[in-house]
Amino acid sequence: MPPGSFFAYSRWDVVPALMVIGHLVFVATLFFGFHVIPWAVWIPLALVYSISISWSINGSSHNLIHNPFFRWNWLNRLYSILLSLTDGFSQEFYHHVHLRHHVGNMDRVKDGTTIDPLSIYRHGKNGQPESAWTYTFYSYFRDDIGDVYHRVKEKFPDKARWIWREIYIVVGLYLCCLAYDWRAFLAMLPFYYLGHSLSSLNGYYEHFKGDPDTPMAWGVSTHNKLYNWLWLNNGYHAEHHYRPKLHWTLMRPFQQSIADEQRARGVHVMGHCHALGFLDRTPPTYLQARAPS
Repeated sequence: MPPGSFFAYSRWDVVPALMVIGHLVFVATLFFGFHVIPWAVWIPLALVYSISISWSINGSSHNLIHNPFFRWNWLNRLYSILLSLTDGFSQEFYHHVHLRHHVGNMDRVKDGTTIDPLSIYRHGKNGQPESAWTYTFYSYFRDDIGDVYHRVKEKFPDKARWIWREIYIVVGLYLCCLAYDWRAFLAMLPFYYLGHSLSSLNGYYEHFKGDPDTPMAWGVSTHNKLYNWLWLNNGYHAEHHYRPKLHWTLMRPFQQSIADEQRARGVHVMGHCHALGFLDRTPPTYLQARAPS
């Protein structure tokens, strides 16, 4: 971007920036409208709330990590706090967990553990990924805030402090919401957990049938247009792991430029969005690529 621009990388980042604001308004409306909105409407909206958590984590939140929207650190920090409030966990914490994810890239277990804390192999058996069920519903409880905090503190003490600051802000506001209307709070709680579980489900199929030994095939992609339009090109996940800093607006042309090499390396591409990856019945593409002709 030219000097003086509001956005750090692209004017298109107005889209995820507005997504964050819209998500905050939606969550607030669901909470404060609990006693006004009919149940027949509120329940479907609560299910949308669950989906919106995964949408936020894998969309605007994810992109803020790799390419902060704004030129000013204070404004990026403000958005980090907003994301923490709407998604219900520290964005700074997620930032460092996610960067560790890119260091390990869904690595297999070695010496009893994995580099990637989100690896589908970490809790698997016999070198295989764990089941989608346990990964989806247990991952929320596996976060080790203390370990992440101490890792970050060694190199970036100020960023480490922001992990706890954001947690205090989230817990403080959520306790205020609980005191203000405990019925609305408790009604939203299971949908909150479901949302984080859906995000884990999304993450599982972003790598299930990927090849941990081939950088170009670390991730699993989907070129579904609607999904990529709504999820800010998150469907280009193999491409993202191959070039993590590439801006979300550049994913499609990048994929087209390496398509032949991707086929040769066995990049797996499904036809559905990642959360529906269980519908993909085709064998891993990289195994077919390795098979003798």
